[in-house]
Amino acid sequence: MEEALSPKAMREKIRKNEWPGLTAGLTKGYVHAGVTILPRKEALDFMIFCQRNPQPFPVIDVTEEGSPEARISAPGSDLRTDLPQYRVYEKGIMTAEVTDVKEIWRSDFVGFVLGCSFSFEEALLQAGIPVRNLEEKKNVPIYVTNKQCVPSRMFQGPLAVSMRPIHGSRITDAIRITAKSPLTHGAPVHVGDPSVIGIKTLEHPDYGEALTINNGELPCFWACGVTLQVIASQAKPELMITQAPGHMFLTDIRNDQLAAY
Repeated sequence: MEEALSPKAMREKIRKNEWPGLTAGLTKGYVHAGVTILPRKEALDFMIFCQRNPQPFPVIDVTEEGSPEARISAPGSDLRTDLPQYRVYEKGIMTAEVTDVKEIWRSDFVGFVLGCSFSFEEALLQAGIPVRNLEEKKNVPIYVTNKQCVPSRMFQGPLAVSMRPIHGSRITDAIRITAKSPLTHGAPVHVGDPSVIGIKTLEHPDYGEALTINNGELPCFWACGVTLQVIASQAKPELMITQAPGHMFLTDIRNDQLAAY
């Protein structure tokens, strides 16, 4: 089964286009991450933006200029090929969704490996807290909020959040568990009434798929790296590459090692 394979073995399958799908549930025990690739001239502003907004953009690794290898988080990896799907943005407009970016790779590119909430889902499951997007085999729903990120020059705009319904009796546990993992977005930014953060309806997420919310459950919202794709239309970087939602980078870092990074 794919989920029993190591991160390196799964990256090799992805590199060969043998796994085009979502990565939730794969390589259990290891950190899943988002990827953002930018030209050097815009990378410093983005690094400052991440520092000012650590919940949506927890930095795990940064590549050397021009190198596609995430040496710290996944030695031997290739950010040009090791994600199932990429999105390419030119001046803020998504122009392509592809399975590799070898043809457009440049010598001035800098890659950022950013923590992802898929990693804390394992901790929730271990604590006996159901994770509905895994149960329903859906891409986690993501919503654009009315909360604004702290800007850094060109990078500014609203926060996006992922949502998972949690039973009221386990809310405190979910907050405590995820707060221990600041490099995978940490604790929820909001629990309960979605209108408080500007979400009109949960039935129509901006990204991903709607989930069932059962009696006694409350929607819990975590900061999400898809925030960058939301603000790309305002930032208008010359060229930006990210993962497609739900198609994450599989690192060699174990979830229980995150405190060391």
